[in-house]
Amino acid sequence: MYRVARQINRLSQVGIEQATKRVCRGMRYLHDGGGLYLALDGRRGKDGELPTASWVYRYMLHGKARMMGLGPFPAIKLADARKAAAEARTLKAKGQDPLSVKDAERVERIARVARAITFKQVAGEYLRSNQVKWTNAKHAAQWTATLETYAYPLIGTSIVGDIDTAAVLKVLRQDVVVKDKSPVPLWEARPETASRLRGRIETILDYARVKNLRIGDNPAAWRGNLKLALPAVSKVRGVKHHAALPATKMGACMANLRAMESTSARALEFAILTAARTGEVIGAKWSEIDLKAGVWIVPAERMKAGREHRVPLSVPAQALLKKLKPTDTYPMGLVFPGSRPGKPLSNMAFLMLLRRMKLGDVTAHGFRSTFRDWVSETTTFPTELAERALAHVVGDKTEAAYARGDLFQRRKELMAEWAKFCAKPSKQGLRNAA
Repeated sequence: MYRVARQINRLSQVGIEQATKRVCRGMRYLHDGGGLYLALDGRRGKDGELPTASWVYRYMLHGKARMMGLGPFPAIKLADARKAAAEARTLKAKGQDPLSVKDAERVERIARVARAITFKQVAGEYLRSNQVKWTNAKHAAQWTATLETYAYPLIGTSIVGDIDTAAVLKVLRQDVVVKDKSPVPLWEARPETASRLRGRIETILDYARVKNLRIGDNPAAWRGNLKLALPAVSKVRGVKHHAALPATKMGACMANLRAMESTSARALEFAILTAARTGEVIGAKWSEIDLKAGVWIVPAERMKAGREHRVPLSVPAQALLKKLKPTDTYPMGLVFPGSRPGKPLSNMAFLMLLRRMKLGDVTAHGFRSTFRDWVSETTTFPTELAERALAHVVGDKTEAAYARGDLFQRRKELMAEWAKFCAKPSKQGLRNAA
């Protein structure tokens, strides 16, 4: 009996401590018996460094050697390691694979944690940790708005690990009322919004999986999943473009706009003259503008395409800026500051201004379409030049790789002609503009 007992309890605490204090230049295993080993690893250390130590249980299963980690030494004491090894031997004696059982227990621990975390909690964590990636606050606000309006009421309190395809479809097919008509499923009533919502739910569930709060496929994935249950957005309704002002009415529009005295009016005028996006204009800083060179350089982090964009400033655009004096009152150095110090104009500023101008459904972004139509329909400038002026990605990745220049000089001529066109009196008034 004494001999059998010694076969599984060979090591002593004192012997282990002495062994770990000796330099080891490779792998060394101290056998306690019954498959329990203390692995001393000196492979990564330099000469004179002590090895790291950890407990492992080694066994054979179906003719193949297996090794299961039991934890580091000295965090795991000898007695605890022997207990863990004994439990593993018992499982093996019952015909079970100790490693498979350990993996199953890990999955169950993940599931227990996930059962306490809701979709809304995970979404909030994702938004907080990823806002730095977005180019403007409007993008983050859109994420929050769609989730709060359509997702949270139905799956916000659902355990994130339990959300399945049926739950996602319930969100995308929920009834909404459009202009006092009978309720219509969200996917049919507002397909673009619903499509973005689906993508955002998919992203949040992917994030939950990375955080070990979900296991398995993503129920909000489109390909091979929701694509089989929902019609494509293009089949439901064509893409609705931003309402644009006809180019023939630009003269009257600019005359009306220049007669208005407000920061939002000057910002919109500048946006039209530069064919820039709303976010690029309201976030513009004096440090980005070189009036002597006649250029506005928008940094990559504020551009939709994520790359720096040089905007040639026409004479009217430079004159507009010269009338706006930079001030130290605004710490951010904003060209078009909002009513609160250090804060830019609201994203709603242009919308409210256009409503006062009574331009119907015309949007600030729609003036970019007006510019694009003017180039293609009334000028001889090439299409590629207009696309560069609008900071659009030209062609596929291969074509873009070869088109390294930004055609600045040509675009300078284009924007000068656009400014002249905008200053011409219109033969048509602004009534029924859109």
